Amino acid sequence: MSQALPHHDASTNQTISSNVKPNTLGQRAHSALDNRALVIKKRIASIDILRGLVMLLMLVDHVRERFFYHHNVSDPMALDTTSTELFFTRMTAHLCAPVFVFLTGLSAWLYAHPHNKAPRSASSFLFKRGLFIILVEVTLINFSWFGTYDALYLQVMWAIGVSMLVLSAMLLVTAKRNINYWLIGALGILIVCGHNALGFVHFTPDETGYTLWSILHDRGWLINEGAIKIKASYPVLPWIGVIFVGYFAGPIYAGSVSSSQRQKVLVLGGLGSLGLLLVLRGLNIYGETLPWQSGETLADGLKSFVNFTKYPPSLDYILLTLGIAWLFLCALEKVDNNLSKVIERFGSAPMFFYIVHLYVLLILYRVLFALYGANQGDVFGVERVWQVWAIAGLLALALYYPTRAFSKFKKRTSMPWVKYF
Repeated sequence: MSQALPHHDASTNQTISSNVKPNTLGQRAHSALDNRALVIKKRIASIDILRGLVMLLMLVDHVRERFFYHHNVSDPMALDTTSTELFFTRMTAHLCAPVFVFLTGLSAWLYAHPHNKAPRSASSFLFKRGLFIILVEVTLINFSWFGTYDALYLQVMWAIGVSMLVLSAMLLVTAKRNINYWLIGALGILIVCGHNALGFVHFTPDETGYTLWSILHDRGWLINEGAIKIKASYPVLPWIGVIFVGYFAGPIYAGSVSSSQRQKVLVLGGLGSLGLLLVLRGLNIYGETLPWQSGETLADGLKSFVNFTKYPPSLDYILLTLGIAWLFLCALEKVDNNLSKVIERFGSAPMFFYIVHLYVLLILYRVLFALYGANQGDVFGVERVWQVWAIAGLLALALYYPTRAFSKFKKRTSMPWVKYF
């Protein structure tokens, strides 16, 4: 949920006026470079648009957790107690974490290969950002959920931060030992595809290895007694695989790759992932702990088919979400309109938006609870799922302007700490 790393910015490039004819070799070369800069700018815009889109879907899910918590959902979701509209509202949020982590890896490659500059290591950059994100998770973000520090929940920002630290170490090792870049991709794919095979491995709290395994694969309480309790809510092993895959995918955004070539790769990757999902899930072969059933209606069968485990994210979960994400990146390649620019703003300052929207939700909930009390059991909440979407829409409008202002400020300021947001 953070723009953990910047990517190429071609906004300073200027194009020649359309009424000037490049009648010399130099002018033609200059025109070609400007056109290439425009392609790069649009290409990078597509990344921010996708990130902004999933930020807005995340907003809907967090509104649901604040104002529809009386209809909480399990993981995977309990189909007999979860309405269709609530099921698919929750499903849209499944895109968020995979896209955030994948784009973090992709952005790391872009940072390491700046346009028209010599390659550089992203290891130090990743290490510092990873530590910063973990610090933000256990301080600002954790407090925003409950307004207390009774318990620390290590969630998606923790998973992103740890994944960045591991990728940082991996890049350092590969650079020192001159290991082939493809090893990162191979390890990423192996982790993403293979971690489901480790489902039989479990540790009890009194066994050696419980803490490490809870962090890596089986979420659980690391400390469940005392003044502060700590729970690993987002097992990090699969996310390490996803960030490796994101870094490995970076070269498709190299300046030497044309837009049409990149779109072909994205389409093949997206359709290939969804095709593999259909085979694995359709035959209940591998990739998900809970087999699907046809159900009495088409909707029942569809819900069962896509009812995937998120903690940790199963192979089927990742195939679905990243498959959709790659197709979206392809579709957004040349999108440039007023709506896309609005969504792009949310994606250009994601850490700022993430922190601010959590505190807005915390304050709004407490104000409404103080005014109206507990109207849904012991919590305050709304009656219908559509109201969740309506609240999220209003909050998106309200938060757009401060997010846009911070995005502009971040681009023009020289203060290094601002770049972390």
